[in-house]
Amino acid sequence: MSDPMILIPARLKATRLPGKPLADIHGEPMIVRVWRRAVAADIGPVAVATDSPDICAAIEAVGGRAVMTRDDHPSGSDRIKEAADILDPQGRHDVIVNVQGDFPTLEPAAIAASMIPLADSEVSIATLVGLITDEEEKAAPSVVKLVGSHVTPARLRALYFTRATAPYGDGPLYHHVGIYAYRRAALNRFVSLPQSPLEKRESLEQLRAIEDGMRIDAMIIDHVPRGVDTPPDLDRARAILQARQ
Repeated sequence: MSDPMILIPARLKATRLPGKPLADIHGEPMIVRVWRRAVAADIGPVAVATDSPDICAAIEAVGGRAVMTRDDHPSGSDRIKEAADILDPQGRHDVIVNVQGDFPTLEPAAIAASMIPLADSEVSIATLVGLITDEEEKAAPSVVKLVGSHVTPARLRALYFTRATAPYGDGPLYHHVGIYAYRRAALNRFVSLPQSPLEKRESLEQLRAIEDGMRIDAMIIDHVPRGVDTPPDLDRARAILQARQ
């Protein structure tokens, strides 16, 4: 049995939506909304990893746990590695689930589902995908596609990630949802690796793991939560959550 911990990386330096984690969504900061969903997943302790005292204060105000990390991390994966070492220096938690801090519409059940592929000892990192149904998304570079082979009807083994429309020809296309469940050893290895050529070319850090030979499997979920990167994204998230209420 694994002993997971959920870590949510969050920083204030977003350029397209300044102060993004603290953006108000119906009376609560977005980062608090994400934290609540991670807690509701009920798979292990939850903490926010940040470089901002204001984000720490927002989480602590609702009874959550936050940890201050360095402000020079190149990625969220590096930030959660530091947070994991601070919170769990003995390595008791053997799985670290990285939930992006800009996914306020993510369903708690999806967070729990992200761990399922790790039941296979060959899998180093697990993630999520959803079927693309919008024709515009199939060609949009902002929508990352997973190219993979089926292990089961609900699970894919990732062969590649790309911003292009792939694979070519008739058949389903899968939208990658940027949540990762890392084996602790895999996370430690991943952040120790230099950026890989394909990672730089596609601007997708998960390709670093693929190029290193690490196996990534993805569960197929029935919804695709879109990250909040721009003011229109924020408006869409507000509308979705209002409709759910």
